[in-house]
This record gives sequence, C-alpha cells and structure tokens, in this order.
Amino acid sequence: MAMTMEGEVMLPAPRERVWAALNDPEVLRMCIPGVQELEKTGDTEFRATAKLSIGPVKATFKGAVALSDLDPPNGYTISGEGQGGIAGFAKGGANVRLDEVAEGTRLSYDVNAQIGGKIAQLGSRLVNGVAKRYADEFFANFARIVAPADEASPDQASSEQAPSEQASSGQ
Repeated sequence: MAMTMEGEVMLPAPRERVWAALNDPEVLRMCIPGVQELEKTGDTEFRATAKLSIGPVKATFKGAVALSDLDPPNGYTISGEGQGGIAGFAKGGANVRLDEVAEGTRLSYDVNAQIGGKIAQLGSRLVNGVAKRYADEFFANFARIVAPADEASPDQASSEQAPSEQASSGQ
C-alpha cells in the first residue's frame, strides 16, 4: 500500500539550530515516538529500532535510515526501510526543507512510503491517521527541544498540530 503525507510546522528557532537538531541522533531519539534505539552508523546513516502500534497491530521495527541531497541548512532527503516481522514492512522517504521566516523556521516535509504485511491490511484511512499522529507527536517534541528556553510555551510550536490525539489513545 502506498502512503503520502505532506505538511509544515513553524519552529520558534533559527534555521541553523533546527538543521543541527535534525542531524543530532540524541535529539531525534528524544523526538521520535516509540524509538528504542537510534545509532549513527556513518556520516549520513543511522540504524533504528522503534516499537509502534497501528490499530490492533503492535510490532518492533528495525531498520536503516540514510540522508541524501544534503543542502545545509536548507534541507535534505531522508530515506529508510524497516522490518516489523509478521506485522510487515515500511520503506520510503521524505524531502525536508527549512525556510527562514519571521517566526523562526518553517519546516516543510513531503513523505512517500510503501507498507506491506498485516499493517497494509488495516486500510489506508487507519494507517494514514496513525502516521499523522506520529508526525504531530514528533514535531511537537522537536519544537519543544529547539525552542529557546526563555521563549518556549506549550502553544508556540504550531497551530497546525493537534497533539490532543495522543491523550485519547490510552497507550
């Protein structure tokens, strides 16, 4: 099953700080929902393990991530693939672009992915909804980390995010 998602988030931080955070495995580890391990294995490669729940399917995915088309501090392409045992697999990529704006930095993303196995049988509406929830959670966490300490506030991340979905999942 193919999946696409695009969006943007306003981050109250300078582009250089956002760029550095996007390339810092420790920052990413703190932001990615369900991540258990994220290790830099090369200049532009990472190995990751994440525990994810998509509807009734819960699985631990192990995979590799690579960065390409690096254009510091403007953006890059991130691609990867992961295996979740009988739950299935996911592979794909995202183009990430950073633009300076008055509020700080606008991060835009465009994701294309392929999923297969049990998770693909759940249907695109459920899978897309869960993917959006994970993306919203990542960007809410990321915005809190990159925001200057003296300017950070809960509603400053972006009016486009809806982290309230997290509270209703009960997981």
